[in-house]
Order: sequence, then structure tokens, then C-alpha cells
Amino acid sequence: MQFTRLDIYTESRAVDVLVMKLSELGINGFEIHDSADFEDFLSNKEYNWDYVDDSLMGLKDTKTYITCYLQDNEQGGEMMNALLGVLGELRQQPDGFYGSLEIKTDNVREEDWADNWKQYYKPFTVGEKLIIKPSWEDVPDSGGRKILEIDPASSFGTGQHHTTRLVMELLEKHIHGGERLLDLGTGSGILTVAALLLGAKEAVMTDIFLNSVNTAKENAAKNGFDGCVTAYCGNIAEDEALREKIGGGFDIVTANIVADVIIAMSPYFKGFMKEDGVLIVSGIITERLSEVSEALNSNSLTISEIREKEGWNALEVHLK
Repeated sequence: MQFTRLDIYTESRAVDVLVMKLSELGINGFEIHDSADFEDFLSNKEYNWDYVDDSLMGLKDTKTYITCYLQDNEQGGEMMNALLGVLGELRQQPDGFYGSLEIKTDNVREEDWADNWKQYYKPFTVGEKLIIKPSWEDVPDSGGRKILEIDPASSFGTGQHHTTRLVMELLEKHIHGGERLLDLGTGSGILTVAALLLGAKEAVMTDIFLNSVNTAKENAAKNGFDGCVTAYCGNIAEDEALREKIGGGFDIVTANIVADVIIAMSPYFKGFMKEDGVLIVSGIITERLSEVSEALNSNSLTISEIREKEGWNALEVHLK
């Protein structure tokens, strides 16, 4: 299996936060190259100068950067495009906390990624009713499935990742026609579009990144649903005014994010749902499943089904 190496240049103060954000995208396994480590060494008198590792000495004059590796396949391509979106948002912060966030790769320029991605992204089916395709591919015979068109963009969600597929399968189970959907952390908007194709009548989308909100609206319009969606930029766990704008009474609420964010949102899910509504949360690795379950249970929510694929979990949740 082939991998692409990514070096992301940042500042020492931002390393821990940036690693956390990379982890939230599903990117794990890092090499941290930080000149501050050499300064820490100098200030620690317990070290023996006779046994200094050459790699530590090499940090003396280096710029701070984080190295990670992505597979050269469709999932790695999706992660790369999601990463570009997150870094683009972070670069806009006025205080320069994260530094340049320049990316260097194995002789592949950032701007070339969109074209390189195309070799991996082909039409594929999800569940019993959907087929997902990029705009440059034709589907001569859909076999009666609804066609969802979405291209790789700087926001996470083209349907390739297990978490997204699991949610779409659960949407297929619960959509019978006319439902109202709330899609929290919408990313590319793929879950909203899938729900509308399956028969939902309207949807509200939210995301903390403006780029994702704009991309989600574009994808809804591309699939013929621009008049069926409302989109907000913000964090529902921190913004009471946003929660009030969104309101309640939703038949289905989706949150395909990560465990920590789902836990932070858990006090607010109930307020969005109809009494007989369903909450679908995903992006949860098996190791964090018990924490998420505990947070949901403590907020009057009960898990009725767990679907798992290669260590990723999606939960079907109802009000107690």
C-alpha cells in the first residue's frame, strides 16, 4: 500500500491543538519536529551531553512542522481534501496562532490534489437506494437507485468513509417521505442531500466552518434541492442564539462528527427532536463508544442500534 507524506508547518504553541484537529479528521500517527524540544533539552540539566541523539540535535535550527501520512486511495484523498478545508479556515485567524500552515508533500502540489483524486473516485452504491458519483463520471444505468452527485471539495464527506455510509444506511431505514432533517456538522452536505433524495421534505444544515456551509449549499443546489435547505454557520454547543434559530420538532437529527464533539452536543440533541424522532450519530471509534453512550444516556437518550464497520460506529438513538 502506498502513502503520501505530508509536512504541515506551524508554530510550537499550536502543535497540540493542531494534532487534535488532525485526529478529529481521522488522521492518526504523527511525527512532531519542534525546535522547542531542543530548548527543553538545553534547560534540563539531567541530560548527559555524551549521549545526545542526532535527531534531537537536528531540531536546533528547524522550523516546527508535523508529519503525517495518508493512504494513496479514495479515503486518503477524502481526508486530504477535508484537511485542506480545515487548514484554510485556520489560516484566516487574525492572530497567526497556527503560523503559515504551509503543506509540503512528496512532490505533489496542493493544487494538484483535486485532479489526482479523480483516479480513485468512481460511482459506488450505498444501501439499497443510492448511488454516489462525481460530476465527471456517467452512470448509464442506475438500476432504479437515486443518483447523488458530489465532487471532492475542501470539506469532509463524499460518502467513501465508513462513518458516512453507515449514517446513509440508517437514513434509508428511517425516511419514508416528508421528514424534516437537522444535519449537525454537515461538512459537504452529503447527508442532507441523501436524505432529500430518499424523500425528506426539508433540511437544516449547520457547521462551524463557513467553507463547509457554502460547499454544502452548493451541493444541495447541484442536486436540485436549493429551495429545500437552510444553512447556518456556528457551534450549537456554544451558541444559544443559534439553537433558538434552529428550533425543534425534527424527525431526524444527524451528527457525523467525532466522539468529543458528540459528547459536547449531547445536552442539546433532545431539544431538536420530535418526541418520536431519531438521532443518528457517527464518527465514533470503538474505543470511545462507552463514553459517547454514557453522555447520551445521561441526557435522556437511549441507543437502540449500533452499526460498526472496521472500528467506526454509527448509533441510532431515541428519547427515553
